[in-house]
Amino acid sequence: MRELADTARQWAAQGRTGVLARPVTEQGFGPRHPTDAVLIDEDGRCHGTLYRGVFDEHLAVEAAALTAAERTARVCEVSVHNDEVKQAGLTCGGQAEVLLQRLDTIPARWWALLGEGADAALITRLDEDRTQAVSTVATPEQSGGVGAEGPVQAVERARDLLARRRAGRDTRVTDDGLVLIESFPAVPQLVIAGGGELAELLVAQAHLLGWQATVALAAQDAVKLIADRPAAACLIVLSHEPDVDIPALHTALTTGIAYVGALGSRRTQARRAQALAEAGLDEAHIARIHGPIGLDLGARTPAETALAVCAEVLAALDGREARFLRD
Repeated sequence: MRELADTARQWAAQGRTGVLARPVTEQGFGPRHPTDAVLIDEDGRCHGTLYRGVFDEHLAVEAAALTAAERTARVCEVSVHNDEVKQAGLTCGGQAEVLLQRLDTIPARWWALLGEGADAALITRLDEDRTQAVSTVATPEQSGGVGAEGPVQAVERARDLLARRRAGRDTRVTDDGLVLIESFPAVPQLVIAGGGELAELLVAQAHLLGWQATVALAAQDAVKLIADRPAAACLIVLSHEPDVDIPALHTALTTGIAYVGALGSRRTQARRAQALAEAGLDEAHIARIHGPIGLDLGARTPAETALAVCAEVLAALDGREARFLRD
């Protein structure tokens, strides 16, 4: 949904009407981005991606019916199976309930936060008939106006989801209707302290994941990148130079960013631990370093190592112990 922020703000400035469509519940469809959404303009054109566009025409008809009625929301069911799956280019079939919501009922602050790349969650309450929607914004720091007016449990759940550093949706059924919680944590930013082939491959792997990545050859550059976006930063230290790795690690550990990893042998890790202890860090801080870095995938080449490192970052952001799915 982040990619729709500029369009939504532009439409609001121009006084244009529109409808935002995204799933409330879904089954199947295979791997896909959990925050996909579509903006539908007054002419029925769809902006964004949802199920590879297979339902765009149907959603446009539903959106037209919504804007013509005395309603702010509409929930429609969609499904695709058998030959339709191959034609649509989907991994597998599935079915979903899709919420269509008038754009003027979504706070402008929501689109501003998405545009900034900030941590934010959208809490949308639907009435029992699912024809009226009210949305409010929650952030990790404060409720953004939800307070006593909004569902307190939903705000707490939104903050829990944001703390996991993973985008996604959740629903809650209440006596008054349905509550949809959509969490959009800041996009992970890899701060790579040190250059070379592995750094280049880490940048490429990060881009495949939709993350941001910046190579910092000097300690002060790495420190600044961490300080500028602590909620998004993940430090990967490749440099073995004490005037680079120690300042970068010290800043990352004292700032409390989500992931801190360092390439190097166990001997190098011991040297860093000693230097950080001498700089005043305790064992709890130092134990947060992932080093040697990466998951044990049997990586040998630089490309395989970049994959193993990014896989470990992904697992750490979601608070998971990586293992085979079959287990």
